[in-house]
Amino acid sequence: MRGDEPLILTVNSGGDGALAALPSGPFDPIRHRTFDSGLREWVSQQTGAPLGYVEQLYTFGDRGRQARLGDRDPHVVSVGYLALTRIGNEIPQSLAGVWRCWHDFFPWEDWRVRRPEMIEATILPGLQSWRQEAPDALSSSGLTRTQRVNLLFGVGERGFNEENVLDRYELLYEAGLLEESLRDGREAALKRKNLEPLGHAMRQDHRRILATAMGRLRSKMKYRPVVFEVMAETFTLTELQRTVEAISGRHLHKQNFRRLVESSEIVEPTGETSHLTGGRPAALFKFRRNVLQERPSFGLRVGIRG
Repeated sequence: MRGDEPLILTVNSGGDGALAALPSGPFDPIRHRTFDSGLREWVSQQTGAPLGYVEQLYTFGDRGRQARLGDRDPHVVSVGYLALTRIGNEIPQSLAGVWRCWHDFFPWEDWRVRRPEMIEATILPGLQSWRQEAPDALSSSGLTRTQRVNLLFGVGERGFNEENVLDRYELLYEAGLLEESLRDGREAALKRKNLEPLGHAMRQDHRRILATAMGRLRSKMKYRPVVFEVMAETFTLTELQRTVEAISGRHLHKQNFRRLVESSEIVEPTGETSHLTGGRPAALFKFRRNVLQERPSFGLRVGIRG
């Protein structure tokens, strides 16, 4: 986190112009005792960023994910990881890591102020055109195009379950509304190639990987205390709320959030106050680590309606 924005660490890799990419590297079974140790080594080498919490995310192996149209080179499979860290000192200029707000790549996922205007202006007209071509065509989930559009981009709050980041991305990809769709030569994208870009594209399938990570983190923070991996050691409840809002993409009612935090007993006061709020001094809190031994499932169970 930096201020109220959730950041991801990107690098610019050769072969795709200036497109941002996620840090990546090879696993060497001789030098690396585990996947985890290999991950930490080359992320540090490439970006200078130390990793904190790490968990395996998913195995990405779709055909063509690292190939150009007609390419017959060997198929590459990647193991993705979700890693969290706090931003301390700036990364040395000699290294390639760049912190970017994830809403640069997923602007339709930020509902903190209002339903994003681009949904009515660009996304729904594009989806409507795609839907009308085959409204009853079934996806692998068993839903029709009409049902998927209504579920993922429906009217008002019903169109936003914050955990469905990957589902929304894949719907836009299939409908040909993303630059990645056009780059991959999808027929739907060739029909709509003059549409306004939706967020910044990424190298290969890295935006799909990021969507998977965002959905995992939004879900996981409801039952595990992962949000504290990106918080300072001490914080105000307002800072905690803004962090949860930034990750979930939702505005949360202040008093309801505070009651949720108090009832969960997941934080404890330090007895100190912060004078950086611009108003009355605010009480400082810290993560109560004893909760790790007290119960198997704990987190901030924010509802899908803030």
